[in-house]
Amino acid sequence: MSAEIIKQNPFQSMIERFNIAADILKLDESIRQKLQRPEKQIVVNFSITLDNGTEQNFEGYRVIHNTALGPSKGGIRYDNAVNLDEVKALAAWMTWKSAVTGIPFGGAKGGIICDPKTLSKTELERITRAYTKALADIFGPEKDVPAPDMGTGPDEMGWLMDEFSLVHGKTIHAVVTGKHLHSGGSLGRVEATGRGVSIITLLALEKLKIRPARSTAAIQGFGNVGLHSALFLYEKGVKIVAVSDVSEAFFNPDGINIPELILYYNLNNKTIKGYPNSVAIKHEELLFLDVDVLIPAAKEDVITKKNANDVRAKIIIEAANGPVSSDADEILQGKNVLVVPDILANAGGVTVSYFEWLQNSLLESWRIHQINKRLEDILEKGFETVFRVSAKYDVSPRIAAYIIALKKVAETQSVKEVALEAPKFKQN
Repeated sequence: MSAEIIKQNPFQSMIERFNIAADILKLDESIRQKLQRPEKQIVVNFSITLDNGTEQNFEGYRVIHNTALGPSKGGIRYDNAVNLDEVKALAAWMTWKSAVTGIPFGGAKGGIICDPKTLSKTELERITRAYTKALADIFGPEKDVPAPDMGTGPDEMGWLMDEFSLVHGKTIHAVVTGKHLHSGGSLGRVEATGRGVSIITLLALEKLKIRPARSTAAIQGFGNVGLHSALFLYEKGVKIVAVSDVSEAFFNPDGINIPELILYYNLNNKTIKGYPNSVAIKHEELLFLDVDVLIPAAKEDVITKKNANDVRAKIIIEAANGPVSSDADEILQGKNVLVVPDILANAGGVTVSYFEWLQNSLLESWRIHQINKRLEDILEKGFETVFRVSAKYDVSPRIAAYIIALKKVAETQSVKEVALEAPKFKQN
């Protein structure tokens, strides 16, 4: 299988699941096609001067999938593997994610083909500002609101806000979320996705009548999402027996001391490589450990039909976007593995992004306990609704989540189209 075909998997997986839900809902063909395709796909090319004085060209994308429910919302990733099909899939997932949780946003995603690890801070700033300038007429608090993703963080979001504000001649905080607190960021945003994953994990354990204090978990990925998921679950008594990042994978049957590992990670140049209090294992072994909960928090397509039979976990919580490919769904269902889909499991990030956007728009600043309580309420409601619809249609939680999302977006889209097509009567 070529690398190109693998890269197309996320979008294909999204379409396959979309079609199952659309068939159940008996969606009209025209609305089905409309919701499968992005509203806008923008490709930008720009060049910056590198620190060594040479000029380099970069290609960037912004895909706006749908704006029926509100302004489009979605992260920007800096990665060498960024490609249009991946960005299209991620943009669509953002649409469904907002719809499932009841947040009034549409879906978008962006990316720049680059390796942020090889670029200096000043080069990253120039890239971010050039990308922002190229998309200055696309972004906007009421149009399209970016956020951080893989390879980006509060610094990039601050530069984006500043450049957008310079172009428009005034400070506009609400154009982007995931900013530093001093730039109008929200308390709780950094850890929001991981906190959301932990909330959903505890609800899934409860669903299977497994007590957190008697449960075990393995977490693939120790970036922002994996790290915070591990910390919050550890605090709730879940025994984290395995973790991994790109450098190494570790296993400890007695449980890993997560605060100690985080300290090691921060002192070790943001990597867990060489952590002493565990046994190193192969990366793929982590996916097949006999645990209650497996949390893939790294990249897409890590569980496919090739390895799904080897999964021994009772629950998979999709902290990453698209970690289980569509060809693995049936196999996992046959093994009675409860898969909580990404569009619900990792929706903590977009939820608190919405809170940040609201605070910026209302010129307010909320307390952390308000934010965490609202986040928990929204995710609990989303979880209950997904499992109610799952039982009603006798489908997996993933297809239930798609049914909820498609129904909401399709109905709103139809109402808007009727309004646009209504005859205009002249007033006397």
